[in-house]
Amino acid sequence: AGCGYGGSCFPKDIRALQNTAGEYGLHLSILESVEKVNRAQKLSVLDKIRTRFGEHLDGKQFALWGLSFKPNTNDMREAPSRIVINGLVSRGASVNAYDPVAMKDAQKIYADDKVVKFSDNPLSTLNNAEALIILTEWKAFRSPDFDAIKNDLRNPIIIDGRNLYDPSHMRDMGFEYISVGRPSNLLG
Repeated sequence: AGCGYGGSCFPKDIRALQNTAGEYGLHLSILESVEKVNRAQKLSVLDKIRTRFGEHLDGKQFALWGLSFKPNTNDMREAPSRIVINGLVSRGASVNAYDPVAMKDAQKIYADDKVVKFSDNPLSTLNNAEALIILTEWKAFRSPDFDAIKNDLRNPIIIDGRNLYDPSHMRDMGFEYISVGRPSNLLG
């Protein structure tokens, strides 16, 4: 898995630029700002979950689509999914996740975690889940079977970390749609 713009090397590259600038007595506040926004964006999905479901998630299960940091890669080094999964589990929730490419890597990362499970297709993650959380904009997630999603979830709630769907259309279809989105193209 290569780096690419906004990839797993992005935070490391930002820190390297800051260190180099510091060696020459320069302070690059724009880089600090970008790094802070990048970190905050990863935490914003958890903030939305906390706002909707509360701080304690004991016994709640969440479906999660998208483990890699971007489509067409298995790279999970700086992926928001790791922060979200860890945040959910630390609050007592369980996770059932799917990704078209990053499943094997994720299974290795969470091999010892009994409350993180993986499904072989996106729809099988939904059974009995409180909500669907989308973290990677894979093409396969753009036009899912919304009726199946609505029927399989415990509650018809989608927390969309990538702004894949039109909010008013989702509400018209009977979903509680919580969009997180991206504040900047700099973030990958």
